[in-house]
Amino acid sequence: MAAYSFGWCEVGGAPAVASGGKGVRQALAVLGAEAAGAPERAGVAAAVAVELVHTFSLLHDDIMDDDGDRRGRPTVWKAYGTGPAVLAGDALFALAVETLAAEPGGARAVRTLSAALRDLVRGQADDLLFADRPWTGPERVRPDEYRAMAEHKTGALLGCAAALGAVLGGAGAETAAALDRAGRHLGVAFQIVDDVLGIWGDPRVTGKPVHGDLRERKKTFPVLVALGSPMGGRIADLLESGDAPETAAALIEEAGGRSAALAEARRHITAVETALADVPSTARAAGELRSLLGYLVRRDV
Repeated sequence: MAAYSFGWCEVGGAPAVASGGKGVRQALAVLGAEAAGAPERAGVAAAVAVELVHTFSLLHDDIMDDDGDRRGRPTVWKAYGTGPAVLAGDALFALAVETLAAEPGGARAVRTLSAALRDLVRGQADDLLFADRPWTGPERVRPDEYRAMAEHKTGALLGCAAALGAVLGGAGAETAAALDRAGRHLGVAFQIVDDVLGIWGDPRVTGKPVHGDLRERKKTFPVLVALGSPMGGRIADLLESGDAPETAAALIEEAGGRSAALAEARRHITAVETALADVPSTARAAGELRSLLGYLVRRDV
């Protein structure tokens, strides 16, 4: 099941070549070590640990979200059953802790990972609760609540990846904290750009159907901004009924949801740059970190 979740095999164990994801967290861990002035290899254990935790979180997320497909294949719980998938995720998390604990400075690294996991779980819990809240009225989800959720659910592990590489590279607390801040802001920007693509992205690029997030009635950042506009009631009615997602998309854009989301993403990228300025990194590490930023948030939006 673990090999299947990484795309290394088919159900039953036959070898396979499938997409293993973008490798963003692994790259951040290695660059975090280099930014701390350590050899790149010092970040390898951090890269392994964060990818194990990330995959663990995906196995559990797919169950909670009732998602049947990931990267063009059945999710682990669909292929093997819910109980086995939960246990596979638990095993991956245990391996992540074991990987870090075996390293010099492992105790500090495990504490860093545990703090990030606590935030990740909090973010996932908030995301689940958002689904049951109304589209309009005093109980509706506000954009600031969404920002906090995105920081926890997406940003915590990105920040942890960069900080862990630095921790295992022997960096001080201030450097690790700056890299963690950068990763958290990066996570919010990445999530919001993903929200824009989930409504207006080209399916040939995203691999998702056009207006997919609207069909699934997700409370994404552009939607939440638009719901606070004078057109919010009409948009809410369309989202609640699931009818005419193309009309809903046009209204959300007219209400400023798309432009506000892109502006919010840019604001967090500026915050990433500010945090990275506090990291005494080599020119090469700084350049590669900024290249990674461009890859993640300046996609076809």
